Amino acid sequence: MMDETKQNMQKALDHLREELSNLRTGRPNPGILDSVVVEAYGAEMKIRDLATVSISEGRQLLVSPFDPQTAGMISKGIEKANLNLQAILDGNVVRVPIPEMSEELRQEIVKDAKDKVEKTKVVIREHRRKANDLAKKMKSSGEFSEDEQKKAEKKIQELTDDYCKQADTLFASKEKEILAV
Repeated sequence: MMDETKQNMQKALDHLREELSNLRTGRPNPGILDSVVVEAYGAEMKIRDLATVSISEGRQLLVSPFDPQTAGMISKGIEKANLNLQAILDGNVVRVPIPEMSEELRQEIVKDAKDKVEKTKVVIREHRRKANDLAKKMKSSGEFSEDEQKKAEKKIQELTDDYCKQADTLFASKEKEILAV
């Protein structure tokens, strides 16, 4: 029971980590294009399946397609992704200049990150509730004594506190990164 609860809470935290890595910060990050879907070869594919994304010349991302024929499709995919980025088709590569962010945009992204953290905490607490319900069922069916149930609930609460604290730590470091000029 504890292992499953811990695994589920870890999955929620890993998902948060991935979502936060996709948020835009003050400096170019190839991860912001991870969520972009491109219409290629008659299917919808992620950019990472079609090209490598690297940082070039400081404030610019360089997307190098594995198949040069897909460069135009990748450019269109970036435009459609609604990331407020202009993709520039340059021969067989796509250049994506990353403009400076206004203070207002930075605050908006921080707010979005905070929302993602709060949603993750809700998921973590939901796993706590399920684990506590299971402990109560085990007590009522005779698998657990009163003391074992209390110990289990205490451990579950410690796990919950730990994972919520980790989520807050992730947010704090991401907030610092977003607000850095």
